[in-house]
Amino acid sequence: MQQLYILFALLLSGSALAQPAQNVILVTLDGVRWQEVFNGADSTLLFDPMYSRDTASARKQFWAATPAERRKKLTPFLWNTIGQQGQLYGNRQTGSRMNVSNPHWFSYPGYNEILSGYADDRIKSNDKIDNPNVTVLEFLNKQPGIAGKVAVFSSWDVIEAAVNEKRTGIPASSANEPTRPVTSADTVLSDMTTLYPREFGDGVRADFLTYFSARQYVKQKQPRVLFLSFDETDDLAHAGRYHDHLRMVQSIDKYLADLWKMIQQMPQYAGKTAILVTTDHGRGHTPKARWKDHGTKTADSYQIWLAAMGPGIRAAGEQAGGPVLFQNQLAATMARLMGFTFTCDHPVGAPINTDQ
Repeated sequence: MQQLYILFALLLSGSALAQPAQNVILVTLDGVRWQEVFNGADSTLLFDPMYSRDTASARKQFWAATPAERRKKLTPFLWNTIGQQGQLYGNRQTGSRMNVSNPHWFSYPGYNEILSGYADDRIKSNDKIDNPNVTVLEFLNKQPGIAGKVAVFSSWDVIEAAVNEKRTGIPASSANEPTRPVTSADTVLSDMTTLYPREFGDGVRADFLTYFSARQYVKQKQPRVLFLSFDETDDLAHAGRYHDHLRMVQSIDKYLADLWKMIQQMPQYAGKTAILVTTDHGRGHTPKARWKDHGTKTADSYQIWLAAMGPGIRAAGEQAGGPVLFQNQLAATMARLMGFTFTCDHPVGAPINTDQ
């Protein structure tokens, strides 16, 4: 009786979920600004031939009269599905704010903060150094029924270090790591990973290869926790290729729509899966405000965003106002959505109350 009373009190307090998700998918789009997520294409970049080589094509593909129209052109799954069935945070124009709490405002510190819930100043470069912190992936991988059912697919090889594949044993397929052939489709993916041109160096594979490798793994292994990390959005931005950057954002949105459609046809996942979509950092506002860049020398690149949908996430749409949210809250939020409290030997940000 006492145990039932404690459980009832927890449910009323919002610290537990009545029906937690059985699976969770975390997706990151490297260096994608909140400005594009909530407003769509930026005219100062889209119509500038320095950033969009074919401005006529860029206008046709991404421009519309209003921000609401433009953002749906850019990310229709994010707005037509998550926007209707879940929640979106980070539109500073409506008073919804989300920030990184680490002092660096670039990738590895951001990924550590997302995964460990802790802004650790020891991680202050993008060097491929194994993460000393316990991540929520490692925590979940030790829980009954989830152990051995956590997987990571990333385009950037440093993600292997961010999840500490060596210590945790969590499979982390990244960069140009070929797929282990099981079926003919696996063989094709492995060959493509090996032979496809490496536009951004050996440490990065094309995002479409990351996606299709992950999709194939989901079909075969049905992991309960999946971390899917895309990278080319940031590489294209650093290269000053705004139109191509938008096309990659749109492509990833299509990947997520495809993945969501597929898993809704699988009993393991249908109606039982939560998805969180976010970024590791923001970037500058305009060409003059260093849009190509981020980090502490680029104003406001600490500003990020979050989209969430699934069990434990109320269908409340785009958020307005509310307290400032932080990147270090995402790890605990993932755990909470699955019915766990993420604890370890370092501080962890409080979970976001997505069910309220």
